[in-house]
Amino acid sequence: MPAAVAATIETYYAPEDLPADHLIGLYDHARRYIYVAVYTITFPPIVKALIEAKKRGVDVRVITDRGQGNDPKQQRALGLLRSADIPIRVNQHDGLMHLKQVVIDDEINTTGSMNQTTSGHRYNDERLDVIADRAISIKARDKFLAMWKDPVRYEEWIEP
Repeated sequence: MPAAVAATIETYYAPEDLPADHLIGLYDHARRYIYVAVYTITFPPIVKALIEAKKRGVDVRVITDRGQGNDPKQQRALGLLRSADIPIRVNQHDGLMHLKQVVIDDEINTTGSMNQTTSGHRYNDERLDVIADRAISIKARDKFLAMWKDPVRYEEWIEP
């Protein structure tokens, strides 16, 4: 039987808790890295927070869905991230990126149903769980990095 984990978990629901505000707060406090794996990332304040983190010297990386790259809002957001030298990878298996995970500094990771969009923040019925636990965060980081390094399933995003 696995050992019990004493993680601290905070849960935010959209629309009432405006979960992206909490995510932005986490991005603002990151010191080493922010690894984002998400189906859609278009919410301008999120994009701005990631760019600001990169400017502070934080290692910011994004994995997203190739199919969503056809959306003009997604293209704009990814273009802004890329112009800030944030590396972006996309899956080569369209439509299968259902992971919505962020890992920050081996200490915090998030999960839930929320895409990083205006709708996911303000209109949809969504959930964002913020988990403060080193062991769980390291496991999430290792999964992200395995995805990042997998040339069969993921490749560099090419701006259209």
